[in-house]
Amino acid sequence: MDFDVNTWRSLVTVVSLGLFVALVAWTLNKQRRAAFDEAAMLPFVDDAPARSHDTPSDAQRSKTQ
Repeated sequence: MDFDVNTWRSLVTVVSLGLFVALVAWTLNKQRRAAFDEAAMLPFVDDAPARSHDTPSDAQRSKTQ
C-alpha cells in the first residue's frame, strides 16, 4: 500500500475527529460531573488562614467604641 500525502492527511483527520469525539464524551460523562464541579470551585476556595492584621487592632476598636 502506497501512502502519499493525501492518505496521511485523511488518516490524521480521522484520528483527530475520533480524539475530539472521545474528549467530548469524556467531559460530558455524568460520572465525571462531581469532579468537574469540584474543580470549577477551586478558584473560590479560601484556604489561606486569616492574618492578624486583617482584624482591627485593639487601638482601632477602642476608637470606634
